[in-house]
Amino acid sequence: MLKYLIIGAGGTGLPIGAYLAKAGKDVTFIARGENLKAMKNRGVKIASPNEEFVIAPVNVTELENYNERADVIFVCVKGYSLDSIIPHMQRIADKDTIIIPILNIFGTGGELQKYFPEPLVTDGCIYIAAQVSAPGCILMNGDIFRIIYGIRKKEEYRERLRDIESDLRESGITGILSDNIARDALLKFSYVSPQGACELYYNVSAGEIQKHGEIRDCFAGLVAEINKLALAMDIHFEEDIVQRNLDILDTLTPTATTSLQRDIAANHQSEIDGLIYEVVRLADKYGVDAPIYRKIADELRKRGL
Repeated sequence: MLKYLIIGAGGTGLPIGAYLAKAGKDVTFIARGENLKAMKNRGVKIASPNEEFVIAPVNVTELENYNERADVIFVCVKGYSLDSIIPHMQRIADKDTIIIPILNIFGTGGELQKYFPEPLVTDGCIYIAAQVSAPGCILMNGDIFRIIYGIRKKEEYRERLRDIESDLRESGITGILSDNIARDALLKFSYVSPQGACELYYNVSAGEIQKHGEIRDCFAGLVAEINKLALAMDIHFEEDIVQRNLDILDTLTPTATTSLQRDIAANHQSEIDGLIYEVVRLADKYGVDAPIYRKIADELRKRGL
């Protein structure tokens, strides 16, 4: 049985760990603050359109106090928290450990791998509509629950990657070991980055992007610029990603906003660098014209963001 460690008990980490634990897998959560207290006292509660369940008790602790060797580490924190957890992951990972980052920021796995000469760090992304409704509690707003992960080089393959896929599927999660993780991770990024940039720039919710006009055209233009960047990186999508992402956007409730926008509104740290400014840096690196991203990045910097 693989030993799973879930770092980050939020809208992605809690459901991943809860579904694995419900299926009898060996899971430990890393949490802090009110989440940690609630999970110790009441376990984890998941409410979805189809079911509601509680896992109690659960194995949960602070990262500083975890002293075991994890077989699989799901990294489910915001990008700005990575630096603070790397030393702890180096302490608890060994050559057989597989680290799967589930972040919005494209290229996280490759950057993390530089800090881990022996453990394998994949790239990964998640499709889920979920939010923390209370400490230790998750409200899932749809049926989609899919984790895609994979290696960047064929020689990195380990049979344990298939074992993880099996464990996820046994747990009710659609686990996919991708044969082209750069494509699949950038496809996810091609939605979350433009949505975050557009909503932040215009200070609107999803409903305003759903209306035909300037804001919707801006979103579509941002997605198109990601597509141009992908081609420059020799990444080829198998569908029209502009229409795909517009279709996804149109399924949202009009009041939906991104975590990027909510974090900035609350004066919290945000992933603006990885979600917006990094696109401009990549455009410079690959010689891609990205005028809409540049306009938005310039304006956001003027706002001090």
